[in-house]
Amino acid sequence: MAVQEISTYSYKDIFSLSIIQFEEACVFNKPEQINAYNIYWIKEGKGVYNIDFESYAFNDNVLFFLSPGQVFSVESEEIKEAYKLTFVRDFYCIQTHDQEVACNGILFNNVYETPFVSPCESDTNKLNFILESLIDEFKRDDVAAQYDMLQSYLKQFIIHSVRIKKENHIIKDDAETKLFKDFSVLVEQNYKTLHTVTDYANRLGLSPKSLAKHFQKTGNQTPSDFIKQRIILEAKRKLIYSTSSVKQIAYKLGFNDPAYFTRFFKKATTKSPLQFKKDY
Repeated sequence: MAVQEISTYSYKDIFSLSIIQFEEACVFNKPEQINAYNIYWIKEGKGVYNIDFESYAFNDNVLFFLSPGQVFSVESEEIKEAYKLTFVRDFYCIQTHDQEVACNGILFNNVYETPFVSPCESDTNKLNFILESLIDEFKRDDVAAQYDMLQSYLKQFIIHSVRIKKENHIIKDDAETKLFKDFSVLVEQNYKTLHTVTDYANRLGLSPKSLAKHFQKTGNQTPSDFIKQRIILEAKRKLIYSTSSVKQIAYKLGFNDPAYFTRFFKKATTKSPLQFKKDY
C-alpha cells in the first residue's frame, strides 16, 4: 500500500499483521504482483485500487482479499486507519481448510468478482476483537503453541469474513451455485493445460451442453468465455511481470502454436501481446 506502516508484528516471515495510521493522499502507480495471501481492512479511508487490471473505488470500512499472483496497484488513497494481514500457504492453506471455512473461490482465488466486503457495526466489533487477540498473541513472551494460536485467530477472521460476504452478497447454496464454484476452482487449477469446456464438463460429470445450461440459470457468462478470460488474465500478468517472450508465454499457457496464441489474445483485447506490453 502507498502509505506508511506504523506497526508490524510477524511470525517467522510466514504470517504478519501491519497496522497503518496515516492521513495523507497518496498515489502509487507502479503495479506489483502479490506473492502471498493478503487481507486488507480499510477501517477509515477512501481510494481507488487497481486489481488485475480492473479499477475499484471504496469509501470507509471495507475488507478486500488478494491471492498470490494477482496484480495490485494504488491509483489514489487517503487512509486514516487500516490493517493488513499477510500469510503464506505454509502457515494457512486455503485449500486444506476449505471444507470447514469455505473461503476458496469466495474470498480467495476468485478473480471473477469484486473483491470488497463491507462489515456492519456488529461485524466490525467481532473483527476488532480478533485483531486485538492477534496482537496480544504476537506480544507474548511465552511462544509455546503460538503458531496454533495465531493460526486459530486468522481462521476466525476468515470465517467471519465469509459470513459477512454471504450475508451481504447473497451467496446461494443451490446446485447451480455450487457447480459454478466447483467449475471456477477447477479452472483456477487447470487453465494452463485445459482449455475446452469438454475438459471441465467431463471432470464435473456433465456434458458440455448441460454445463452451459447450468451457467444460464445463474446468469453467468458462458463456460467458454469464463475459461478464455482466465487465460487472458494470466497472459497479461506474464507479459507485464515476467521476462518471458510471447512464444514462451504461449507455451506456458498450453498453446502449441504461438501464432494462434497471439490471435487468441488480440481477439480478446484488440491488441497483440507485444502491443499490450508496450502500452502498459
